[in-house]
Amino acid sequence: MNLDIDIEKKVEKLLKKMTLEEKIGQMNQYNGSWDVTGPAPDGNNREKYDQLKSGMVGSMLNVVGANAVREAQKLAVENSRLGIPLIFGYDVIHGFQTIFPVPLGESASWDLEAIELSAKVAAKESSASGISWTFAPMVDINRDARWGRVMEGAGEDPYLGSKIAVARVNGFQGNDLSDGESIAACAKHFAAYGFAESGRDYNTADVGEHTLRNVILPPFKACIDAGVATVMNAFNEIGGIPATGNKYLQRDILKEEWGFDGFVISDWGSIGEMIAHGYSKDCMQASEQAVNAGSDMDMESYCYINSLKQLVEEGKVEESTIDDAVRRILRVKYKLGLFENPYLYCDLEREKTDVYSKENLEIARDVARKSIVLLKNEMDILPLKKSGKKIAVIGPLGNHKDAPLGSWRAKAIENSAVSLLEGIKNKVGEDVEVKYAQGCGLSQGKRNFLFEVDLIEEDKSGFAEAKKLAVESDVVIMALGEDCWQTGEGRSQTEIGLPGSQMDLLKEIHKINKNIVIVLMNGRPLTLNWEEENVPAIVETWQLGSEAGNAIADVLFGDYNPSGKLPVSFPRAVGQLPLYYNYKNTGRPDKHPEGMVFWSHFTDEENTPLYPFGYGLSYSKFDYSKPTISSNNMSMNGSVKISVEVSNKGAVDGAEVVQLYIRDLIGTITRPVKELKGFEKVQIKAGETKTVSFELKQEDLAFYGADGTFKAEEGDFEVFVGGNSRDVQKMTFSLK
Repeated sequence: MNLDIDIEKKVEKLLKKMTLEEKIGQMNQYNGSWDVTGPAPDGNNREKYDQLKSGMVGSMLNVVGANAVREAQKLAVENSRLGIPLIFGYDVIHGFQTIFPVPLGESASWDLEAIELSAKVAAKESSASGISWTFAPMVDINRDARWGRVMEGAGEDPYLGSKIAVARVNGFQGNDLSDGESIAACAKHFAAYGFAESGRDYNTADVGEHTLRNVILPPFKACIDAGVATVMNAFNEIGGIPATGNKYLQRDILKEEWGFDGFVISDWGSIGEMIAHGYSKDCMQASEQAVNAGSDMDMESYCYINSLKQLVEEGKVEESTIDDAVRRILRVKYKLGLFENPYLYCDLEREKTDVYSKENLEIARDVARKSIVLLKNEMDILPLKKSGKKIAVIGPLGNHKDAPLGSWRAKAIENSAVSLLEGIKNKVGEDVEVKYAQGCGLSQGKRNFLFEVDLIEEDKSGFAEAKKLAVESDVVIMALGEDCWQTGEGRSQTEIGLPGSQMDLLKEIHKINKNIVIVLMNGRPLTLNWEEENVPAIVETWQLGSEAGNAIADVLFGDYNPSGKLPVSFPRAVGQLPLYYNYKNTGRPDKHPEGMVFWSHFTDEENTPLYPFGYGLSYSKFDYSKPTISSNNMSMNGSVKISVEVSNKGAVDGAEVVQLYIRDLIGTITRPVKELKGFEKVQIKAGETKTVSFELKQEDLAFYGADGTFKAEEGDFEVFVGGNSRDVQKMTFSLK
């Protein structure tokens, strides 16, 4: 905890002036469900309106735009007794109006500078539009591609996830929260939300202390160390207790052990939802449990505002507990500069120049192409030539201008993305003939955040046109994948292959023209067995945002050499899930020499993923020398240095993500077969060789053991170096 003494004095001075009701008001957040720039509302919103004016609201969410925020802020500042400003929050997940790749896709860049810049641009646009607080980054580790919110995180690995979490916090918050272009970040969802059973959103999470400490919590701890302003708790229960009412998580670990000095906000209605969990009898009890557990602000459940005063009067909640929560909320508001200037984030001129600017779109294009992963490229079908070709673009996503924006798209302009077809036409010369056929439908019904998307399962009406085009073309670019609303909150699935008639369309086109490049647009790992076996080139582009089509074309035609690596394992079958590279060995890891069945495996599928964590190809060919280690022995206070030479044997310059993994062979608790402990994205010119070095220290080998302490244990270690988690070279050393 590193407190600003001047801010602390101001907080304490203000706190002493506040009545109990005003304190409780600061712990209350409402959704902006009426036009705040219009006349006073009637009906249910009238109570919110009156409470804003009387200082009984501490924050609002989903009030967006410099003018709207200014008007709402006026209600609180110019009418309430103490004039305490509101903090305005919004889900700025992967861009505000300039949309960047969905977070899972952006994580595939393994480029921390690019990820930080993406968040910085989002903060700049948001802060110009009244927003001073984002509910991001989501730092949940997830191992199950069925979970819809896998698109919102950084994948399956706690080390990579921690590095990306810090990059995003730094991008959002900058060096000074009060500079007017930074916004408060929020690490979510605390904790274990990504471990929902069967990948079903909001479901129970049942994990032990080892998994909690060594897998789930590290990205959150990294955010706290980076100074994240706020934390959001989770919908799920963990260990039989809803996270929102979990004292062990919120008070014992987050606030006491880690020294977090910001505030905790509930997820939408999660305090009231503890009633449905069967943990709380009613809203009164839910409020008591949540506030005593350390949940400081109530998002839209109305529990705190209606219950806390009575709970304090009855002695079930100490006023000192209320004071602690309000102190934390006021601290963040002071850090944001809201007391000095409540309208700091309401600059109408900045809103005109800083949002959706040409500069921001150029940055989005660069981040997007860095996020693309080349999964397969037989016979060097890629990159394509820009002249003398007949190119067919086939598939329901080929000319789609909305799906590439992804879910959780903030204030994106509908249908504003550069489509793949547009990107290709922007790229090629006049002598290249580019034609498009949709082939099959993608979805029907309502396409937005709140409603389900009904898939068209058997729409084959466009097959004939697509097949005719494939016959006439030199190369076929198949634009396949998911609608943007098939991933995200509440979008869990039991099947993760190509939906609808897309696979049938692909197989029909393959019969006619095998010169196919699949361009995938999706927010989760997909099962791609047939595609991998039969199609020469597969490009994973995720949902890349505003500049999607241009970024994909940059890669397809070789103006950008793909360098992305998977932040998640791609399964061979949905039945393998959950699937992750850092698994445990078990007591029966290997096939019995005589072929007996008694070992840990499936009888109908391999154990291994189709594409492993860290995997991604390039137009360059990178060769790794035999790595070296500075010593075979390491003391507790010492270190070892691992070095490897990486050579670009290809004809074009490229970037390679060199990855370092370890294995602790014997531990007081069993350890994973591999753990990522370092990576470096290095640019290597054609014909050039570069040396990449890593240093391992005691803290890199430490883990939370059976006794609950974080420490390294003496013993033998393996260390692996390579371009992905599967294709590595091994060395050994001992910690003594």
